Amino acid sequence: MAFVERLHIPAHYLRTKDDGTTALRVMRAPDPKKPFDLEQLAQYVLIYGRPGLENTWQGIAVDFAYRMHWRTLFGFALCRALCTNSAGKTTLVRRFALVMAQLRLYREAMAAYAAANPTRPFVAQYGADVEIRQVHIPDDQVQNFSDNDAIHVLIHNRIPPDWVDHAYMYGVVYLKQQFHQPTMSLDVFRDVNDERLQRLSVYGHPPAIPHWDGWREISEEDRYRLLFKRADEVAAQIDTEGVGLYYYIGMDPNVGPLWKRTPAHGTMPVVGSAINVALTDSVMVDATAAEGLSTPPKTESAPQPPAINIVQPEAATTTEAGRSQTTTGMG
Repeated sequence: MAFVERLHIPAHYLRTKDDGTTALRVMRAPDPKKPFDLEQLAQYVLIYGRPGLENTWQGIAVDFAYRMHWRTLFGFALCRALCTNSAGKTTLVRRFALVMAQLRLYREAMAAYAAANPTRPFVAQYGADVEIRQVHIPDDQVQNFSDNDAIHVLIHNRIPPDWVDHAYMYGVVYLKQQFHQPTMSLDVFRDVNDERLQRLSVYGHPPAIPHWDGWREISEEDRYRLLFKRADEVAAQIDTEGVGLYYYIGMDPNVGPLWKRTPAHGTMPVVGSAINVALTDSVMVDATAAEGLSTPPKTESAPQPPAINIVQPEAATTTEAGRSQTTTGMG
């Protein structure tokens, strides 16, 4: 590690290593059983997953003051909470992110589901606890996972439409980051962005959940961790801020190069495939702070992240993706 002056760092942030030197306390990785612990998620991403690092966590907006936008953290957490840990999780999360970017697509699917299932209406989950059944797909079928499949999982989990609206910014930032790196899926991202622009011209920007809006200010401990991390990056000649993915202070991540793009294609083609999607048993989530309307607005510097409790899954329920009917049994 490059030399960093430690004399001014409070002792309660330090630990003594076996060789007698001091270092910052070990950072706790985000707990997979608490997917909506956004504060812990933000602390970890700031050091290990922000833009420009080798393991960038896609879709999270970071500005030049190292603040992160709560809406993108929320969208990132929601998409990951819907997927079990597997080799194909990144691909599944990508598809959920693209659905989030196409504003009101989920609401239209909800309306279609209601029309097709008049005796089984869609009722969004609200309250202190929600149940999430995570999706798992065999690794050899992951690439076939489509928008329709992702929407099927969202409806099956009765995810509130205002949660998906709130995650729109996450989808926009995710798209922007894809256009800054070579990818085999660039045509897919162009098509999704074309669809997003057309929808934006009709509907405008979707509303945010006030309690989860705004930028997260970095803490004192964050500053000390950045001091160490940036020293290492400078020593390794890594310029994370030079990658073109950081936002100017005060900039709205919803407005930027993607917002000004001219559609290159027509409407997004319908991509569909019949694959088997296994939804694990219920995951219990304490979502009080994410409910929105019943919670008071938060200030940028004083968020109240919710706690998450997840029960151990017992079995998996297999459904065929892309069909209008969903499995309602909760295991």
